[in-house]
Amino acid sequence: MPIKVQSDLPAKAVIESENIFIMDEKKAINQDIRPLQIGILNLMPLKHETEIQLLRLLSNTPIQVDVTFVFVESHISKNTPASHLNNFYKTFSEIKNRKFDGFIITGAPVETMKYEEVGYWDELTKIMDWTKTNVTSTFHICWGAQAALYYHFGIQKHLLPEKLFGIYEHTVIHRKVPLMRGFDDVFLAPHSRHTEVKAEDIRNEKRLNILAESDVAGVLVAIAEDGKQIFLMGHPEYDRITLDTEYKRDTAKGMDIKIPYNYYKDDNPENAPLLTWRAHANALYTNWLNYYVYQITPYEL
Repeated sequence: MPIKVQSDLPAKAVIESENIFIMDEKKAINQDIRPLQIGILNLMPLKHETEIQLLRLLSNTPIQVDVTFVFVESHISKNTPASHLNNFYKTFSEIKNRKFDGFIITGAPVETMKYEEVGYWDELTKIMDWTKTNVTSTFHICWGAQAALYYHFGIQKHLLPEKLFGIYEHTVIHRKVPLMRGFDDVFLAPHSRHTEVKAEDIRNEKRLNILAESDVAGVLVAIAEDGKQIFLMGHPEYDRITLDTEYKRDTAKGMDIKIPYNYYKDDNPENAPLLTWRAHANALYTNWLNYYVYQITPYEL
């Protein structure tokens, strides 16, 4: 899929080095088609890494995608320069009168806090309300999914006895749902979180359906309103080394953290991590863009 971004976005060079087609604004304007308008509310502290991960996964269909990165105004980023945000991001105030074909709300490292204690919670609830009327389909990731399930459906999160950290097997529950097309019966996906939303709480909400879950890691994918809202509890977008970097960072800080489950060959952190989830991650995002955005969205937004 041609991804349209600003010509000088730093993530563009990284994606191009992987032989993924990135289209800049000058070339895109010469194509006589309407690209899908995809917004990404990036709540992660290392925004550059998340940009690369998500752009990589949005690149696997022939449809042109015009990406708009969004950040919250009510929080000052400590890990991303203000110049990067000013050059490549929009605030909600700047996009609230626009319509989007698809919208992604990422995770955030605030999962052990109560939702109402998060500094940008009020702004986030306004954005989640706005997606119901201004977005064809919204894709929520990890804490973003937990927050949306709480806000839209009143489903609480629960603190886990220890961090869920590694690569886990999941089983497809509803194979005929388009989001799961092309998936194997059992597939792998990364998790890195301290909290969970219990499967029974989701099943008790008639407006929600679980599409994939794990005996160990719990729910991975849930869906509402025939795909207008999608909730992803893990991180299929992660790179090969994301969990490795996180593990070694926390180990260097002296934190009590276990080796990521099912990640290193022979469970030895000296070995290179195995990349075992990329194909299904690509299928998930391609299915979302095709069946829940492109096939559904009106031509005139």
